[in-house]
Amino acid sequence: MLFCFSSLRRHRRAVCVWLSLALLSTSTIAADKRKVILDDDGFALAQFMVLQSPDADVLGVTIVSGNTWRDLSVARALRSLEIIERSDVPVVPGAIYPLLNSEEQTARWEALYGKLVWKGAWMKAWVEDTEQSTPPYLAVDEVPDLPEGNPSTLPAAEHAATFMIRMVRKYPGEVSIIATGPLTNLALAQSLDPEFASLAKELIYMGGSLNPHQVLDNVSAEQFAREFVNTPRHEFNFFWDPEAARIALRAPWKKIVMVPVDPSTATQLTPKLLKAMSRSDTPLAKNTQAREPGFPLWDEIATGIWLDPSLIADSQALYVDVVTDFGANYGNTLSWSPHYEPGLGEQLNTVVRAVDVKKLEKLMIKLMNAETPR
Repeated sequence: MLFCFSSLRRHRRAVCVWLSLALLSTSTIAADKRKVILDDDGFALAQFMVLQSPDADVLGVTIVSGNTWRDLSVARALRSLEIIERSDVPVVPGAIYPLLNSEEQTARWEALYGKLVWKGAWMKAWVEDTEQSTPPYLAVDEVPDLPEGNPSTLPAAEHAATFMIRMVRKYPGEVSIIATGPLTNLALAQSLDPEFASLAKELIYMGGSLNPHQVLDNVSAEQFAREFVNTPRHEFNFFWDPEAARIALRAPWKKIVMVPVDPSTATQLTPKLLKAMSRSDTPLAKNTQAREPGFPLWDEIATGIWLDPSLIADSQALYVDVVTDFGANYGNTLSWSPHYEPGLGEQLNTVVRAVDVKKLEKLMIKLMNAETPR
């Protein structure tokens, strides 16, 4: 009897040691993951790429208006996370409107300086015929039924700006922010907390345009080139909220990586690529099949180079700013080589000029066909 009791105690100690080691191992794995916040005006392949990476600890998805109104994008993000069973990742609503820009002001700009190719949530119709579908023109608070089903989960009861501030203060120097929509949420966070940007690890953003040229020879590429062929410095994410872009880009980030339109002209979401990303039988792969082809991989470049910086084939160190004077160049990208900047708060960016397209596509195919990490 005494022997049995002693053995039981030894067995319990062994179990405790094993559990301690297991918990330590789990904690170490979690600590090794790269912390990231995904800030966007929608939810698409780019965000799925990061969620599919076993090395990423996605702290949250923050939403801003841009391509669509905020509440519609929130619903899409919630439903997308439900589909891949990652509703543990909070979806945090952010800014609904730009800081100063408005639909009425944009209409005034068009009356003075010409029609815009893309206006996001303010878009009513294409100026010319295009292969891309015409987005529905919705009221700011209108959320129609989603083709993939409506979400049953709810967004976080917090604003994106305060959420991001809270995360960088909780994990100082560890949080990457990948911003692939207008920069309104970042501008609000920086305005609320002047230490916000300096506490983050880095900012990777898709926005701005330097001197892009059509690379691919097909109808979709030619149609997308309409946006920059005569206005090479105009880009939607900056134009939607130029004042926010200026505030965010002048903040004291430790590291800033800019993904302008330029490298995206060599990329395209082709039917062949969509088919390759849908080979597996996972819910995500099935969801990918329904994506509309033809678009450049704007945001996917940004998340791709965060996952694998070796995707960058060419980059340049430039100071970057945004025009906020209301005129023909409103929202346009400004850039200078070092020593030529005016010195009014501009920050040095690593500007991605070209990417390894084949390597990016290979990464996307691998991630989109993989089982979702839990």
